[in-house]
Amino acid sequence: MKIQLELNGDPHYVDIEPGESLLSLVRRLGAWSVRSGCDVGDCGSCTVLLNGRPVRSCITFAAKAQGGSVTTVEALGTPQALHPLQEAFLEAGAVQCGYCTPGMVLVAYDLLTRVDDPSADHVLRAIAGNLCRCTGYRKIVEAVRLAARRKAEGRWR
Repeated sequence: MKIQLELNGDPHYVDIEPGESLLSLVRRLGAWSVRSGCDVGDCGSCTVLLNGRPVRSCITFAAKAQGGSVTTVEALGTPQALHPLQEAFLEAGAVQCGYCTPGMVLVAYDLLTRVDDPSADHVLRAIAGNLCRCTGYRKIVEAVRLAARRKAEGRWR
């Protein structure tokens, strides 16, 4: 079966297998930031934005992306020009081993596109489906709130 989608702004017309996961498809198309963690939708390391909303790509069929837009962390910034949210994660020490980071950043990005000044509790609720074994979440919350302040200052793209 062929589907058409945008991945990080680039159009793709690709063959998919019946039952293929969105995780498998985006990795096959070169989006290596999308992690395979639990493969049952529990950990959130495979989070992508599908039509602007976070989904767990390991339990989302690739066919759901037909005609849609998939965004991974690669679309936010580059190693040479990080997105302000990625900079905030680095500055706040919210990046430890880095395995959960792409999913956390995308969930935080979604939150900050909808809420200008999230409280710590609001951030914790937003990231609740993304597990991190390293940071204890405090630094992740600090990073998201730092990014929110920078967004309010106009330092956001």
